Amino acid sequence: MPNFYVLFADMIAVIHFGYVAVVVFGLLIFLLGGLRGWRFVRNFWLRFIHLMMISVVIFLSLIGEPCPLTVWEHDFRIAAGQPNVCDRAFVARLVHQLIFFEFPPIVFTVVYGLFGLVVLASWWVYPPNFPWKKKRVSESEEPEMHAE
Repeated sequence: MPNFYVLFADMIAVIHFGYVAVVVFGLLIFLLGGLRGWRFVRNFWLRFIHLMMISVVIFLSLIGEPCPLTVWEHDFRIAAGQPNVCDRAFVARLVHQLIFFEFPPIVFTVVYGLFGLVVLASWWVYPPNFPWKKKRVSESEEPEMHAE
């Protein structure tokens, strides 16, 4: 019978990797897209979700709480009888090598904070289109008013 705890732990590891990838590569795409004039990088909701994702990471780091995904994965590993990294499947080991590093917690807090500042700076350099602001109609697009 398959051990579903291992499956759940591996799924959480992959989701965790995906979260990190969206935050890191999302910023790179927003910066590159801003330079290249890609319209989708000005999407407010896309940018807002990205900002919230890094904000959660920064907040958890500041209050000294571990990421819930890390905790859940660890709990499933314990339930599966895999407390050691060596016991994990290839994909889980690879994901851990890519997203987990051994540094003092303050290093992560500083790195996350600096990354968050770059995300905020990207809002200033390449601002999103805010949905509550009306787009300015250029003079050439204004409807002509005819006096009768």
